[in-house]
Amino acid sequence: MSQRVLLLDSKVIEKMKQFYQDELATKLPPGAIFSAKPMNCSVTAYKSGKVLFQGANHEAEAKIWEKFSKNEVQPTVIKKATKENTPSNKTQFSHMSLLGSDEVGTGDYFGPITVVASFVSKENFEELTQLGVKDSKGMKDEQICKIAKQLIKQIPYSLLVLPNEKYNSLQAKGMNQGKIKAILHNQALLHLKKKLGATPYDGILIDQFVERGIYYRYIADQKEKVQEQNIFFQTKAESLHLSVAAASIIARYAFVREMDKLSAEAGFEIPKGAGPHVDKAAAKLIETHGLEALSKFCKVHFANTEKAKKLLKR
Repeated sequence: MSQRVLLLDSKVIEKMKQFYQDELATKLPPGAIFSAKPMNCSVTAYKSGKVLFQGANHEAEAKIWEKFSKNEVQPTVIKKATKENTPSNKTQFSHMSLLGSDEVGTGDYFGPITVVASFVSKENFEELTQLGVKDSKGMKDEQICKIAKQLIKQIPYSLLVLPNEKYNSLQAKGMNQGKIKAILHNQALLHLKKKLGATPYDGILIDQFVERGIYYRYIADQKEKVQEQNIFFQTKAESLHLSVAAASIIARYAFVREMDKLSAEAGFEIPKGAGPHVDKAAAKLIETHGLEALSKFCKVHFANTEKAKKLLKR
């Protein structure tokens, strides 16, 4: 059976367990933390930190998590060759004017999902680099917000914010997070294309969270779809082109602002992430505003919900 193994830390494995919440298996192999069966694949995480991906779709699932990997446990297992016209490094993208899209908030228990598509032409590279636009993963929120306030005045972009009430409604109807993200990316790109009108560009770069075929299957029922020859799907795309880096910064800025609004409404600071500190905040929210408040503030299918309830029973 085709397979791949990544070595991941405990925090990432916990995030994975929440991500696959709806597909978790009840029976676990010895030493396993969780086992899940998403479409055409099985994912098993072990206490050793090894995560095994097996099945026809194992590569697509592994790609979602490989950026968090400490190393490849089985370096002999490589990607299958592809004939897709897809640039694979920063140099190949360096002379292209692109629309780029990225999202923030999918792994956070509190707060919405924010998705942004932005357009950066090659003529704007120097200007945005001087502004400080780069991969936002290593930037603090204060720096991101400062840059974003200037950035939104300088480039065309489209921002979508999915409130938790809507997210929870879609999830309760059986829509997984991957499909939700695909629909949001598609909508943001459609909006941006309409803003650009006849402005020429060389292609579209999406920060990859699923394999190309799965992405298009997720958006198959949408009335309008962005389907062009030069649509590129790349992991760590924010490090490959400024369009995705800019989208990531604006999306993070929007997420931070939404979190500030939730904090003001809750009457205390709402934390980011999905760790134990989040469980305590969720318990406090329930205690202060009632269990029904979770639907507005949180992604209720995350494991944090049950952990918060247990804290209140102590």
